[in-house]
Amino acid sequence: MQVTTYWLEHAWLGTHVEPGVAVEVTGERITAVRKDVAAPPPGATVLRGLTLPGLANAHSHAFHRALRGTVQVGSGTFWTWREVMYGVADRLTPESYHALARAVYAEMALAGITTVGEFHYLHHQPGGTPYADPNAMGEALIQAAADAGVRITLLDTAYVASGLLSATRGKAPDRHQLRFSDGTAQAWAERASALKDRPHARIGAAIHSVRAVPAAQLGTVARWAAERQAPLHVHLSEQTAENDACQAVHGCTPTQLLADHGVLGPRTTGVHNTHLTEEDIGLLGGTTTGTCMCPTTERDLADGIGPAVALDRAGSPLSLGSDSHAVIDLFEEARAMELNERLRSHTRGHWTAAAPCCARRRPR
Repeated sequence: MQVTTYWLEHAWLGTHVEPGVAVEVTGERITAVRKDVAAPPPGATVLRGLTLPGLANAHSHAFHRALRGTVQVGSGTFWTWREVMYGVADRLTPESYHALARAVYAEMALAGITTVGEFHYLHHQPGGTPYADPNAMGEALIQAAADAGVRITLLDTAYVASGLLSATRGKAPDRHQLRFSDGTAQAWAERASALKDRPHARIGAAIHSVRAVPAAQLGTVARWAAERQAPLHVHLSEQTAENDACQAVHGCTPTQLLADHGVLGPRTTGVHNTHLTEEDIGLLGGTTTGTCMCPTTERDLADGIGPAVALDRAGSPLSLGSDSHAVIDLFEEARAMELNERLRSHTRGHWTAAAPCCARRRPR
């Protein structure tokens, strides 16, 4: 297999900048990194300035990109924003979704993002009828990532209900949500099992939220991911209304409910983790469940500020996502996380530039 060598005038290697770094790539994999290389080796491609490793965007809804410029006006809440989002979802086909996602992933590539975690729940035709290929929409995303030159973890999402009703049942999906729903978590698992990894794509799983998957079906999704050693993501406590509904139906927080059903753990990431109790933070940190903060979306939707420092200290590894793509810039996400914490705590300097690179690594 061909080996390509790059000579980096300056390179960020995790904790600091190093001058004169040679990187060897075999196929699509970095196979060697050598420091203190004063001059470019023969035949090496020279990269001037500062070179950074590719960035990982841990939470994306590609179709939300179509909302940019339409929902940032006037007033409203997460719930009014959601109604506009449904209107965009209703219009997409596999062909138009491929074109949209290809543009979104290309924008990510231009922003230095080389890997995306796509939280994918737009599965079926309007009304809920499956396409001839039940995974046509997911395949459109996988192809779009290939076209844009980024790697993708397709987090195929179980979304079977419109809200909490009881321990065993959820409210029926509304007419918009029928596109998202497979009916049951077991039917979701059967459809998702037809998706296959490929060189640039990995298949993972997601629970949309405790609102969208009844408690009795949470374990189905968790077991599917565990059997495949696949990543598992879940929207968690993004809204106080979600917490209130969970307390009313189950007598506990969403975090506790996920813990009771075997969802938490080192392969799992909670997205947002905004409105948490101290006990929730302890549960997430104690199980090394990750936290994905999406500050530009959280501020755009007026969701609130998540307890990032407390989660980090408790043992929950942090990651970042651009989520609804109001902005696609992971440096802005990192900056916003720091500045949000300054507003909350009235103190400065919670993370250094090296902190994300030095954070605890979760097994993959």
